[in-house]
Parts: sequence; C-alpha cells; structure tokens
Amino acid sequence: MKNERPSLFLSLLPLAALIALLTLNVTVFGDDSLSFSNQIALLMAAGIAGLVGRFKKVGFLDLMSGVNENISQAVPALLVLLLIGALAGSWLLSGVVPAMIFYGLKIIHPEWFLVSACIICAIVSIATGSSWGTIATVGIALLGIGKAMGYGEGMIAGAIISGAYFGDKMSPLSDTTNLAPAVAGTDLISHIKYMAITTIPSIVITMVIFTIIGFFHTPSSNNVNIHSLNESLSSIFNLSPILFLVPISVVLLIVKRIPAAPALGIGALLGMLFAFIFQFPLIESLSEGSGFAATYAIIFQAFGTDLSISTSDPILSDLLSTGGMKGMMNTVWLIVCAMTFGGVMEKSGSLGTITNALMKLATGRTSLIGTTALSSIFMNLTAGDQYLAIVVPGKMYQKAYKDHNLDAVNLSRTLEDAGTVTSVLVPWNTCGATQAGVLGVATAIYWPFCFFCLISPVMTMLVAAYNYRIKTRK
Repeated sequence: MKNERPSLFLSLLPLAALIALLTLNVTVFGDDSLSFSNQIALLMAAGIAGLVGRFKKVGFLDLMSGVNENISQAVPALLVLLLIGALAGSWLLSGVVPAMIFYGLKIIHPEWFLVSACIICAIVSIATGSSWGTIATVGIALLGIGKAMGYGEGMIAGAIISGAYFGDKMSPLSDTTNLAPAVAGTDLISHIKYMAITTIPSIVITMVIFTIIGFFHTPSSNNVNIHSLNESLSSIFNLSPILFLVPISVVLLIVKRIPAAPALGIGALLGMLFAFIFQFPLIESLSEGSGFAATYAIIFQAFGTDLSISTSDPILSDLLSTGGMKGMMNTVWLIVCAMTFGGVMEKSGSLGTITNALMKLATGRTSLIGTTALSSIFMNLTAGDQYLAIVVPGKMYQKAYKDHNLDAVNLSRTLEDAGTVTSVLVPWNTCGATQAGVLGVATAIYWPFCFFCLISPVMTMLVAAYNYRIKTRK
C-alpha cells in the first residue's frame, strides 16, 4: 500500500528549517559557513524530513534507499571534483595557470576585463559543452588575472560563471542542453533555436552590465603593480606559450566527447609532465631534500593537498596556492549532505506534496510557464541537483503543456532558463558547491554578480507574460 503523503505544512517544515539554519550560519560563520556548518544544517533538515516520513509510516530503510539513490547519482560529480583539485595543483606547479595569468595581464585591459572574462568563458563553454570544465580551467586563470587587476572576487566569479553557463546552455555538446528537449519531448536543434529567444537578450544585458561596471569601477591595483606581478611570475616560473598546449589538449578532449573525468585526469597528468620539463628547478626548490623521493613527494603534494609558493607579494602568494584534492573535501562533504536531504525529502513524500501544490498554480499558459520555472528553482533548492531540476518538472508538466496546446519547446526552454542556470546560485546544490570550491569564492559572495543566471528565469517569465514567441502545437 502507498503511504499517505504528508500535508503541505509538514512538507514545508524541513525546507523552512533548512533556510533558517543556513541564514543563521551565514550570520554567525560568514564566509566560513561552507567549512562545516552548512553540511550540519543539511543533515539536521534531513532528520526533520525523516521524522515527517516516519510520522506518515515511511520505513527507515525506504528513507535510506532514497539517500543511496541520490548519492549514487552524485558519485560522477564527486570524482570530477577531486580530479579538478588534482588538475589545479598540477597546473600551478607546471606553470600553466601562471602563464595564463602572465599573458592575460599583458593582453586584457582592466576596464574591459569583466566583459572579456564573460566572453572568453562563453566561447570555451560553447566549444566544450561544459561549464564545469570551463570554470576549472580558464576560469581559475581569469580569477587570478582579475584579482591582480584589483577586482573583487565576487565580481570576477560572477563574470566567469555567467559566460560559462551561457555557453553550457547553448552548446549542442552540453548534457543539460540534450537532457531538456529529451525530457520535454522535442528535438535538440528546435530547442536551441527557441532558447535563443530568451538566452541572447539575457547575455547581452549581462555583458552591458559588466561593461558599465568595468568603466566605472576603479581597481585597487595599477599598471605598475601588474608589471611587478608579471616580473615576479617570470622570475619564479619558466613561462612559455608552449604551456598552453595543456589546456588546449583538455578542451580538445572534451570537444571530442571524452567524458569529463578522464579528460581532467589526462589534463592533470599532462600538467605534471610539463612541470618536469619546464619547472624542474622550482620543484627542486620546493622539495625538502634531494633525489627521487623528494621530487615524488612534491608531485603528490600538488595532486593531493596544499601547495603554496611563497613570495614577498601577498597578492601573488594568494594566486600561487592551491588545495589539491584535499581542498575539495568540504565541497564533497556538502554535496553528500545535500543529496541526503534531497533523498529523504523525496522518500518521505514531502517533495511530492510541494510539487503537487505548485501544479495547482498552473491555470493558464502564462502561469504554467511561470510555475514550471518556479518548480525548477524549487528542485534546485531542495533536491540539490540541476539534473533533477530538469527531469522532475519536465515529467510533471509535459501533459499540462499538451493540454494547453503548447509546443514542447516552451517546456524545454523554461527548464533550461530556470533549472540549469539557477543551480549554481544555491550553495548546497552540486553546481553551487562545486563552483564555490573550484574558484575558492563562496556562493553568497558571487551570486549577486551572476547576472546571466539571475536574468534568465526572469526573461522566460517576461516572454510568457507578453505572449512573445510562445509556440503552439500544430
């Protein structure tokens, strides 16, 4: 027999508790809330959801099966996270990231930096179909360049993420861009063409905002400081354009549809190979001792744990440090706790109750599209995964769109406009946690500057409200 679902009031209790705890954590712990407190908050909220489920006679083993299913879905993302940590360490030691910073500081003008970072990430992400891969490679370098120019890390991360998620959303190679039309019941090309109606204006507005900020923002650094940073980089590393072969190889692997995990793993190994070729004197200087054992220790340190190259310049010292795989463990912990919360919410029946309540709001075409967008955002908040934010509302509303004589492209576009891009704005979502961990910038600091991700769901609702290019079924 099916267990009776909990009431809407009971179903909202775990979510209300989570929001209250997360708000309190930010107030008490500030930027350090990702270290442990948010993980505990997610587990406490999962406990409340479990009590709601037990109240409705849901067995403990059933609740745990939901946790197991959710965590198993997140395992590939966790592996990618660890490999990103290894890649960051090897690319620092090999001089790849310092070379990107060195040449970037020479080419990019400070006033145009934010919009340039957005455009660069958009191009790379369209070519690779991967926002994660883009942010983990060129994004890290651009963060270093922006810091050297005196921009706040929230602004820089916002520009990087905006560009990366635009490219991810519009690329035919992207997994979410393929998933949304498959769930909605339309084809990929129609989906991309129809999505351009909302996505192109969103990115244009975003680039205008970043351009204005660039012209009116006065960086704390100046050209003299930038020149000094470049001199310091060239004195520490053997810098050469040949080092760019490493990131280019990773981009080509992803373009060739090699999965992210092996592509990043190969990138990390290539980075270490180039470290031996180009930076062996640096490796020797960092080693405690001499010989094979000391060199081997530095290599594994770069892959797995903290690696810092100290300089007299605090800005440069900050740029030349990485946490390796170890630096990703807080993010891994956060994702596991988020998946636990999402799994218990689903198996307790709370998620079903809330989504059914949202369904009742969809009375007309405009409200249907708006409710779809809100449902995707809600799934990002509760389930903690962007794929679920696409799949669950897609299945929920597919029949409703047919009943309202709306073509499936309306559904697929809305799923991407609200589901894909808002995932990175949620600290405990797999995407938000990952990008905060990769860039070393808390979600609470960068989300106000992720203009593309904030504008996209608003744009899809505006298009629906004005009935602009709302395609009906033939």
